[in-house]
Amino acid sequence: MTGSGTTASAGAGEPPAATEATEEFRRARDFLLRHREDYDAARAGFRWPRPSRFNWALDWFDRVAEGNDRTALHIVEEDGGESRSSFAELSARSGRVANWLRAQGVRAGDRIVVMLGNQTELWETALAAMKLRAVVIPATPLLGPADLADRVARGRAGHVVVRAGDTAKFADVPGDYTRIAVCGTGPDAPGPPPGWLPYEEARGFPDAFTPDGPTAAGDPLLLYFTSGTTARPKLVEHTHLSYPVGHLATMYWIGLRPGDAHLNISSPGWAKHAWSSLFAPWNAEATVVVHNYTRFDAARLMEHMDRLGVTSFCAPPTVWRMLVQADLTRLATPPREVVAAGEPLNPEVIERVRADWGVTIRDGFGQTETAVQIANSPGQPVKPGSMGRPMPGFAIDLLDPATGEPGDEGEVCVRLTGPDGERPVGLMTGYHGDASRTAEVMAGGHYHTGDLASRDAGGHLTYVGRDDDVFKSSDYKISPFELESVLLEHEAVAEAAVVPAPDPLRLSVPKAYVVLAEGWPPGPETARELFAHSRRNLAPYKRVRLIEFAELPKTVSGKIRRIELRRRTAEGSTTSTTSATAYREGDHS
Repeated sequence: MTGSGTTASAGAGEPPAATEATEEFRRARDFLLRHREDYDAARAGFRWPRPSRFNWALDWFDRVAEGNDRTALHIVEEDGGESRSSFAELSARSGRVANWLRAQGVRAGDRIVVMLGNQTELWETALAAMKLRAVVIPATPLLGPADLADRVARGRAGHVVVRAGDTAKFADVPGDYTRIAVCGTGPDAPGPPPGWLPYEEARGFPDAFTPDGPTAAGDPLLLYFTSGTTARPKLVEHTHLSYPVGHLATMYWIGLRPGDAHLNISSPGWAKHAWSSLFAPWNAEATVVVHNYTRFDAARLMEHMDRLGVTSFCAPPTVWRMLVQADLTRLATPPREVVAAGEPLNPEVIERVRADWGVTIRDGFGQTETAVQIANSPGQPVKPGSMGRPMPGFAIDLLDPATGEPGDEGEVCVRLTGPDGERPVGLMTGYHGDASRTAEVMAGGHYHTGDLASRDAGGHLTYVGRDDDVFKSSDYKISPFELESVLLEHEAVAEAAVVPAPDPLRLSVPKAYVVLAEGWPPGPETARELFAHSRRNLAPYKRVRLIEFAELPKTVSGKIRRIELRRRTAEGSTTSTTSATAYREGDHS
């Protein structure tokens, strides 16, 4: 395969630096594969590869792809249509796209907003941008014009690549940027709108790509806008090292092996998509499997999993909760590995899957700012409710939010000097354009996650909640996650979110917003049933005092917008309800 991110700097008679970087990466990868079920050995012996020059698309993917006809990407559409691309095909296609983008003026350091669905062009463009040393700003197609204007402006985007059907969203997005539309090639494919370049022109360019210079491992690669559950989205910067190499830890957590078929349920544009639908599986030389759907259908999903031979499966808690409402025994051959991330998974869901599939969902914890930091790794006993132990390459401390003292309960903080004495690779550079916020979260030799956890004698960490979600009631600390977990144990509850409601005596009391399972009416009888369930299973100071049946506001990435619920609740009180479907404990008894 022609080209290397670092070959240009090699002197006469010297081996290409790219080969050294590739082999350093492979050695670290293979070490984790050998110790995939030996957590202690993996923690003790793993060292992050730290090449000074590294381009994952050129130095890893293209080298894996040389003469490799195994399927790298398998996409299944809702109507049953399928597309497969081998490693070799994607290497060649991304080379063509890179050459075409270069011809359109894309240069190293340029920012590209990529807003595509789960379609082959998404992976082609990601690889092509890496080869060019351009900086990708991932964006979900669910975004509207206001969000896009923010991304173009704050991200200083010089180019956008979007589906033809989404080009109208940019009509009022100001900026001098190259407009590229992915139109498709079928007989019904639309042409590009006026002023837009057709992506399909790239197919006529050569697939051999020669880089115009070396890639420094610390060069920026990704600018991610966070999901904005509590505030304005932050702009997270990752490098050619921090995410491609950092997700060796994610590969280890999932338990991926070469030749696996990995299905991840995630929307493009969000960090978890890069975690489990790009870097982790292709680090392992596994197949990325994608199932596109507009409405979740558990039976159809399991049918595809069986037919495609899915060996590992990752989904957010929302999908797992919908999945366990179906007959899981319809899946004849369950995956070998099943994991969950995004928000903590409740123990009752884990038990149901274990009973029907004979495998244990292994929770993991990470952020847009990092690779997976804490997880339940393969072959290790899973403590119910725990999100696991620190992953290889990460050292985790729990610091008291008020005093900064370490202990067995506190804020999850990543040591900036990891197990090998150096900064962990799988950590962002910082918040782009916000030096003060970066300094704040990197203070005191730690990266501060803003999430609270507790640790038991065996080193297992259990999620408590976001620092700004935990609240006090009668001087007792209340973890919304703990209360939500109890509510979700009841068959009437499909989803729940707990926030503080004002109270003149206790300062605040727990209020639950509940989405009901099918067949349960949102009335006083159901409310009484849930209040009784709360009384049976929670200490008196933790009991849910208010319940409102309502849809939960969510970000476009599917996370609950608790700030909106807190705001809505703060406008009410415990002596009055805010809607016809809100109930106070003791009402209608």
